[in-house]
Amino acid sequence: MPARVSEAFVLQTWPFKEGDLIVSFLCRDMGKLRGVARRARRPKSGFGSGLERLSHIKMSYFQRENRELVNIDSCELVHSQFALSSDFAAACALDYFAEVSEQLLPAAEPGEKYFRLLSASLEHMREGTPGAVWRAVTYFSLWAVRLAGLLPELHVCLGCGAWLDDEENPQRAFYGRFRAGLYCQECRSALDLRGTWELTHESRVIAAEMLRTPVGQLPARKWNREMAADLRRFLSQQLESHIERKLITFPVLEAA
Repeated sequence: MPARVSEAFVLQTWPFKEGDLIVSFLCRDMGKLRGVARRARRPKSGFGSGLERLSHIKMSYFQRENRELVNIDSCELVHSQFALSSDFAAACALDYFAEVSEQLLPAAEPGEKYFRLLSASLEHMREGTPGAVWRAVTYFSLWAVRLAGLLPELHVCLGCGAWLDDEENPQRAFYGRFRAGLYCQECRSALDLRGTWELTHESRVIAAEMLRTPVGQLPARKWNREMAADLRRFLSQQLESHIERKLITFPVLEAA
């Protein structure tokens, strides 16, 4: 069978046999795949740094029928994320991007929009503008949830249907784990919703901006870890409910 050549992001690797690696990677055209890179752990490997976490590469591989793993022939490095690893928050963000992608994406299901989302988020982080890490993480989380079909309506109460974002008098909104939406303060009290957190009006405005504006063109704000932290927690809970496990990297990232 002839080799396929595709742009890809490396998501995760595992040692395999003596000197080999199993590689999980996201292709632009074929979605998430796994393959074997022969002799990739040996000192004179031809793969070089191309199989590092979230490396953007052009990969050549063979895919045989009825085989779960493809055979990775070679890769050419397009962009390395090595420079981002010197910043602890950025390094944690890379781990988070990789974990979400690995856990959320189904195998061998084309998803070019997700590929472009990951590419845009990494490119924005590499630009190094103040607050770029937290802006990129929030943008990535929101769109990852949206593309997976998991994003609930952020302007309407799930309990009573009340509009939460009246321009003159926006209402407070609350969310809880394993609940697929927001509740107004009255429904939170009436339904006795315990263990809930508030999603502020400012964070809902930020989410609306991100859903209609590319990450590099967002309105100017002084981004830091605290900004939209409630939105990121809400989005992480939507992801965790879907994948049915806790994200290991999220609490580390938020503590960075």
